[in-house]
Amino acid sequence: MKIDERHLVQLAAIVQTGGVTEGAALLGLTQPAVSRTISMLEKRLGEPLFIKGKRPLQPTPLGRALAEHGRTMLTAGRKASETVESFRVGKSGVVRVGGTPFFMDALIASMIAEFQNKHPDVRVDLTYGYFPDLRAALNADQIDLAICPIDILDEGSGLVFQQILPGRNVVACSITHPLLMKRRPQPSHLLDYPWIAPPPGSPLLADLRSMLLSFGATEIKIRYSGGSLMSVINYLKTSEALTIMPHSVVFALRNEKSITALPMTIPHPERALGLLRRADALRAPAIDHFARHIGAGFEELKSLIKRHEQSVVWGL
Repeated sequence: MKIDERHLVQLAAIVQTGGVTEGAALLGLTQPAVSRTISMLEKRLGEPLFIKGKRPLQPTPLGRALAEHGRTMLTAGRKASETVESFRVGKSGVVRVGGTPFFMDALIASMIAEFQNKHPDVRVDLTYGYFPDLRAALNADQIDLAICPIDILDEGSGLVFQQILPGRNVVACSITHPLLMKRRPQPSHLLDYPWIAPPPGSPLLADLRSMLLSFGATEIKIRYSGGSLMSVINYLKTSEALTIMPHSVVFALRNEKSITALPMTIPHPERALGLLRRADALRAPAIDHFARHIGAGFEELKSLIKRHEQSVVWGL
């Protein structure tokens, strides 16, 4: 015998509230409609569902058993409604984000934690990559957002780029590096020390080679390459090696008091860090909330950097 699931839900509502009127109100139905449903169901089953003369209404053993099934459906329906509402307001969902390793580790990871403190039911799936790989992942719908530095976004790419931080490279070193003792370090001084190469595929690697060649280097003394951000930091702080890093990354690590930036400007391409997404991507509230959170985080970072630099005299 097939029983209409809606009838079981109405039965469960009556058992839960103890009355037909109350059960109807719980479901947003009229009392006569619910009464007819229960009467029809009893006739079809040939068994009573409630004990006559009892107030509040008390279910028979069969009524109680069927109400349990209805309660499961009622609960599932409520959870489904809550899921829909939570998704609509961006309180739940999945954000698939990809980004360049140094930025993700030094800056984005903490911003993700701050975001999830406010949106604990939103899951963030993180992948690493550089612009070519991230672009391919966006086009293949493997990620929703990319956070990466780029030079120029080709017309007709189908992607939208939102700048969140102007690009700027610095030479990073340990806080006890000999060059920090010089009042005005010169580019030629950089050639006296070994270098840590950024990971393969990183635009920083090309920037490093271009910078050192512009300073007159005939060869680049690479002592260590391919490391993660943490390994590069640990190498820097126990050696006299140098490396090139985004200024924002070095700034974000300032409180660790292990590495710093040499007080000198260096050439670097016009490049900006930003959020990249497909122009035709289906918008999800959680993804939009996450993108706004990252944008706001970098606005605050820019303000912190500006205030910091106003209090520090750089040897230019």
